[in-house]
Order: sequence, then structure tokens, then C-alpha cells
Amino acid sequence: MFKIILGILLAAAVIGGAIGGWHLWRVAQRNQAEMAPFQGPETPYTARLGKVLVIYYSWTGHTQDIAQRIAQRTQADLYRLETQEPISKTPWVHLTLKRQLDTQNYPAIQHPLPHISDYDTVFVGSPIWWYTAATPVLQFLQEMDFQGKKVVPFSTQGSNYGTFFEDFAARAQNAQLLKGASFNNLGPQYNAAVDNKITAWLNTLS
Repeated sequence: MFKIILGILLAAAVIGGAIGGWHLWRVAQRNQAEMAPFQGPETPYTARLGKVLVIYYSWTGHTQDIAQRIAQRTQADLYRLETQEPISKTPWVHLTLKRQLDTQNYPAIQHPLPHISDYDTVFVGSPIWWYTAATPVLQFLQEMDFQGKKVVPFSTQGSNYGTFFEDFAARAQNAQLLKGASFNNLGPQYNAAVDNKITAWLNTLS
């Protein structure tokens, strides 16, 4: 009996590994196809966005990386959202985050929030959690009135941004929304292409 159970567990592990490997291969193929148009010479930055603020929440560093690249091109100020209590990376953290999303009981964020009245264009960046915005960003959107400013959302994710842009639009109070962009978490071999993708996107906003 023990051997049968062990065999079933081993078979399940092999099948799960094969499915995971297939998914990673497909994601890699999609990433390669998506980034191919941005390979090549550096894209010149031509956008005129006025005074820019980039607001972002970052948990693993990917969103911060994109936020900093946007800020470098636009000469923007940066504001990093922080939770009042750190979100611990425990083995069950994803279940905790799912519960926050289901109950809309989002974590409290640190204040003061930025004074957006000083800016012409405001970018807001978030990692994707359970196919939508991270809960600290959702809390921020509950508290922020964008006062008619131009607001540009962007996301970072493994492969699927889900309903992020629809959810953001539904919650961005008094925002004049411009076209957002999503960025998969890519390796350093794509750094130059990601820079070109960001620049090409920014150039469409003005």
C-alpha cells in the first residue's frame, strides 16, 4: 500500500513538474516575441509630459526597477508606497493576500501621501497579485483623489496582468487616464529592449 501511495505521489510530482516546465517555456516564448520589436538601437525620448511624479509599490524590486527607468527618462520625482506593517514573505502569504482582496480589507499605508497638485502627469505602478493590483495600491487608490490630473498606470508581473487596468480605472478617483503599460519580469538579457519599450510607450502619451 505504501509503495502504491509513494508511486502516486511521485507521478503527481512528475506531472506537476512537466506542466510547470511547459508553462515556463510558453512564457519565455511569449516574452521573446513581445520584446523582439524593441531590440536594436536606442529609441529616442520625445515625450512632453510636464512635471512628472512616479508613485509605486514594490515587493520584490521589479516594479521599483520600472519606476526608476520611467523617472530617469521623464526627470520625475519618485514616491514609494509603504505599508504601516511589513508584509511578511511567509509560505502562506499568498493566501493572506487573497483574503485581503476578497474582503477588501487592505493593509494600511504610510502617510503623508504625495501632493499631486504639484504635478502634470502621475504614473502609478503596481505588481500583480492574484491578477489585479497589489493590495497596498488598492488602498492608495481608495485614499487618493487625482484632482483631474493625467494618470498613467503600469504593472509588473510574471506573465499575466489580469484585470489590473480595468480595476485601476474603476478606482482611480477623478483621474484623466492615459494609456498604461505592463511589463513582464524579464532577465538582464532584455534590459535594452525594456528600455526601448518604456521609451516608445512614453512617447505615445504626449
